[in-house]
Amino acid sequence: MSAMPQSGKLEQAYPAASAPPSHERLTGAIRSLAFVYQPIVRWSARKVIAHEALVRSAEPGLEGALALFDAARILNRQRELGGAVRGRLGADLSTIQGDLFVNVEPPDLLDAGLYDPRSPLCQNSERVVLEITERASLSFVPEVRRRVFKLRDLGFRIAADDIGADYSGLTNLAVLQPDVVKIDMNLVRNVDREPTRRKVIASLAELCAEMGSVVVAEGVETADERDALVALGCDLLQGHLFARAAGRPPAVRW
Repeated sequence: MSAMPQSGKLEQAYPAASAPPSHERLTGAIRSLAFVYQPIVRWSARKVIAHEALVRSAEPGLEGALALFDAARILNRQRELGGAVRGRLGADLSTIQGDLFVNVEPPDLLDAGLYDPRSPLCQNSERVVLEITERASLSFVPEVRRRVFKLRDLGFRIAADDIGADYSGLTNLAVLQPDVVKIDMNLVRNVDREPTRRKVIASLAELCAEMGSVVVAEGVETADERDALVALGCDLLQGHLFARAAGRPPAVRW
């Protein structure tokens, strides 16, 4: 990850926490980086097609990805954290079979290291799907289309993550023209019981089919949610119903 652009707009998208963490704690978190992996399945084939890598640390208060990335932003160490995450993932790739989904925050797109063909991820780019989150609008990243095209030229596939979590999702779809669209768990929750959610997801699935994008529904927790999503055209699914994230790819419950 990189430092913020001079415009300061990314600071607006990532508001500061009330109690900034210390450099010592963030250093400890970076030293203790680890990953857990959650399967993405094709339900019709009862097959695991990929895993998503979710970063964790052993530092108290910074165990989860959101806290970790926010701490790096506050302390202006995003480039260091992003490089450490990608380096560790590159080392782990040899132990993971199939494709790997890797989360990328909008500020990551400003880091030249992401585009370095010598980096471990770039050397395995044909196996890597970069999930660009919706947590901040891509309008805050200069020349975002050029950056995304460069990532594709390097062999990466692009996913639009968290679609349905915020207002900027449809704009991000137009900008990214993603290979994969991941529907946020907050939209998936109770889809079997709420007709409005089904209508929104059906519309998204139809739009993605027209765009040539593959849809993955995240956060599936019940068999009823799974069945409703499959009926709406979502065959690729991810969530606790199938497996919780673990340090090594877990077995899937069908």
